[in-house]
Amino acid sequence: MNLNQINNVYFIGIGGIGMSALARYFNYLGKKVAGYDKTETELTKELQLLGMQIHFEDNISLIPSDFYIENTLVIITPAIPITHSEWNYFIERDYSIKKRAEVLGIITKDTYCFAVAGTHGKTTTSSILGHILYESGVDVTAFLGGIVENYNSNLIGNGKTVTVVEADEFDRSFLQLYPDMACITSMDADHLDIYGDKASVEATFVEFADKVENKNLLFIPKNLPLEGIKIAINEEADFTAFNIRVENSAYVFDVKTPSETIKNIQFNLPGRHNLMNALMALAMAITYGSPTNSIVRALGTFKGIKRRFSYQIKQEKLVFIDDYAHHPTEINAVHQAVRELYPQQKVLAVFQPHLFSRTKDFADDFAKSLSHFDEVILLDIYPARELPMEGITSAWLLSKIENSNKKLVLKNELIDEVLKSTATVIVTIGAGDIGELVKLLKERLNEKVF
Repeated sequence: MNLNQINNVYFIGIGGIGMSALARYFNYLGKKVAGYDKTETELTKELQLLGMQIHFEDNISLIPSDFYIENTLVIITPAIPITHSEWNYFIERDYSIKKRAEVLGIITKDTYCFAVAGTHGKTTTSSILGHILYESGVDVTAFLGGIVENYNSNLIGNGKTVTVVEADEFDRSFLQLYPDMACITSMDADHLDIYGDKASVEATFVEFADKVENKNLLFIPKNLPLEGIKIAINEEADFTAFNIRVENSAYVFDVKTPSETIKNIQFNLPGRHNLMNALMALAMAITYGSPTNSIVRALGTFKGIKRRFSYQIKQEKLVFIDDYAHHPTEINAVHQAVRELYPQQKVLAVFQPHLFSRTKDFADDFAKSLSHFDEVILLDIYPARELPMEGITSAWLLSKIENSNKKLVLKNELIDEVLKSTATVIVTIGAGDIGELVKLLKERLNEKVF
């Protein structure tokens, strides 16, 4: 497919975080961009302000009349149901229809492509890497799965020769990419509704790793059973972070590379998982040839990603953090970061489980992770693309949590319940629509405390 011959791009699921990055990209190129999404969000409002035509009703009459077969590319989200009338309209008329990953593959095929894979850490690592390369003067475009605070966007740069992409393992879509350099941050079991078991997940990551022929351009944590450049914290490896300390709520550390030792790097994101993400991005940037001083400067100025340990309130009396964590490993990482920063304080975790299948597959692990907090509030399961499963409910998950301070509340009751808590650190967690409540919760907490 020649994207230069495309005048119009239509998105079904335009409000998704990855889809919206592509929408911004095509809009920047001067294409006419339009699309559908199920609900209006802050993200869709931003896209509309950029001139994109977006509607929230599955209705073929709302498709722009000048979006013809010969000049229009249709991009769909994997979560779209087969009954969707707009999708079927395009299928029946033989429009060119691609998944997001296929389009990324087309865009990046003729660029030097950095691909960041892993069940956890993709968004943070790719965002840090995109920021480093952009600040180092590289002709880069980074397509990201989160809104980077530095740019208030999920797209960094407008380069034509270098790309950074998140290599998403969901439905094996990352196999559509052509990476020149890649990393795999983790290979934990996830998306078992797609893969069936952990072995199938790992086999697909191995297949992705094989797309990088030169293993000196594949970066992996030391504990992963793959061939590549090893990354570690306080362990012998090709790239190692050591002498780690916390100063003014930020990490300061040294890094040993194959050729030098870099001292006193400052990085502002909390948690050892984020330190590992930063180290991974640093290793890739150094190997690419970015100057060390530019890398160090960029790490110090990286502000983070919305909904990734995102501070909403950071005061002596009260701390409110919002995080996208939706897997037990990610919740454990949030807990580690919170306890490291606020060791003597009472912590309330508000969790919205994401997907019935994921809740079923990891119920015991979720319960164990959540039990570590001082107080737990559960919301009902966010279904996303799924229909309910018999017996798989938040009440069932709540029964497994070993914590006397736990409760299940309805979404419209959440803010009042949080306001009753005596916790001085509040963390909202989950990948569903819990993020839509954060702004109002922040306002009400500020009224209560200040």
